[in-house]
Amino acid sequence: MSIDSRPRLTLARSLAPTVVAAASGVLWGLAFGAKPWLLAPWFVLAPLVLLLGTRRAAWLGFVHGFATWVVAIPWIVPTLLTFGSLPKPLAWTCLALLSGYLALYPAAFAGIGARLWRSGSVWVAWIGLPSLWVVLEALRGRLLGGFPWNPAAHAFLGISGALPSAAWFGVHGVSFLVLFANVGIALAIRSRRFEPAVLAVLGPLLIFGIAARAGQRLDALDPHEFGSEAVAASSEVGSRVAIVQPNIPNLAAWDAAAAQANYQKALGAARDACVPGALVVMPESAFWPYSYERDPVVRRDLDALAASGCGVLFNGDHEAPEGDYNSAYLVAPQTAPSRYDKRHLVPFGEYVPLANVFAWVGKVARNAGDFQAADELVLLPWRGERIGMAICYEIAYPDETAALTQQGATLLATITNDAWYGDTAAPWQHLAAALFRAAENRRVVLRAAITGVSAMIGPDGSVRSQLGVYDEGTLRVIAFGRRDLTLYARAPWLPIALAAGFTLFVIIASSLERRRSPQ
Repeated sequence: MSIDSRPRLTLARSLAPTVVAAASGVLWGLAFGAKPWLLAPWFVLAPLVLLLGTRRAAWLGFVHGFATWVVAIPWIVPTLLTFGSLPKPLAWTCLALLSGYLALYPAAFAGIGARLWRSGSVWVAWIGLPSLWVVLEALRGRLLGGFPWNPAAHAFLGISGALPSAAWFGVHGVSFLVLFANVGIALAIRSRRFEPAVLAVLGPLLIFGIAARAGQRLDALDPHEFGSEAVAASSEVGSRVAIVQPNIPNLAAWDAAAAQANYQKALGAARDACVPGALVVMPESAFWPYSYERDPVVRRDLDALAASGCGVLFNGDHEAPEGDYNSAYLVAPQTAPSRYDKRHLVPFGEYVPLANVFAWVGKVARNAGDFQAADELVLLPWRGERIGMAICYEIAYPDETAALTQQGATLLATITNDAWYGDTAAPWQHLAAALFRAAENRRVVLRAAITGVSAMIGPDGSVRSQLGVYDEGTLRVIAFGRRDLTLYARAPWLPIALAAGFTLFVIIASSLERRRSPQ
């Protein structure tokens, strides 16, 4: 080897861990695409785990996380360009800043987890690292307003039994098993033995199989069936539901004629779906910019639908002395309208946090709203059922949805406007959250999206009927409510508490072990 080649070799070796971290992060970000992967989620985090044994583990975790989020949520950029009127450099800067913030969590995972990995104990690493990941994942969903998007569990959507198991230990429990598998693969590589890899795969599969079988037995005890209206129209039990997807685009610039055309299109779809006894579910913003409370024509049109015998569930704003609320209304025959006000708002979308500091957002993001967050949980009554609502982003919060079933919700519904993101991975990532909420609570979820993806989701988390992005139509289904509570719905805090306890235990145990063995 020549003398001149040594610095190049040294440079390549020093950069190799960073390259591996970035490449692994890219693959992990791709795991949250529109279509679930079957094999990759079992091992794409293993390189990150192996990098815990190198220097600068926290930095490598940051690189991994930054690459993950840039690849997983690039749809933020065209959204900011089209609807926020941001210059392209500023839109990309916003994506970089958000990705940098989110990358702090895998950086913390790598920085803290490096001590567990270097302890040399198989069980400290195998239990401690997944527990640590779950704790940080839960913190990400709560700190600074929370960003619970794309938890590790969503990468396992293609794995049979993963969703039904959420009824027992929730989305964070499934995330634990994702990390359990990847840590096992990394342990197999480090030890050059195949046994950890076998256990890493068989362990989660066994748990998923048991959970799925237990769910099937619970369903066997419940006589209710659910599915398309064509199959179950003769049933005397259950609610007839029409989920409308009008495929109305968002207006990048105000156009009164286009707004009126959109309203008439949405109203026409609602009229076509309205049959006596049916619940018509309209997506978020379907009647925007018109208001049921402000505009007499809208009130007349929707009250006329209710008078014809159907119920209409729709979105609108509610004005109050303290401010406006983003609300869901249910108008039904011979009853007063009921209303749910959104409890969890989207930062920089429905309100501007620290408005005095970020006052510039209202100038550069034309469509940034100014809503109030409600503090009351309200269920909407419909023909013996009680509907638990989640407006748009709220469905991403597992504990908030569990609170609905604890309150007595027999059906869940989520209405959203994903037209902001076009035909990207975003609508499918949003749908993934709804799949887990259905499985965690063993409730049917009725999902209406203005441009897709609209769906009826069964209580096991499976999609029973669906309209894809930019499809136009109505899903006519029969939905049966449930009143039982899953283990997760009873105690959504338990998986996180157990993960925190395991993490603390292994950190203390590994510290004591290092003191006893200073070498």
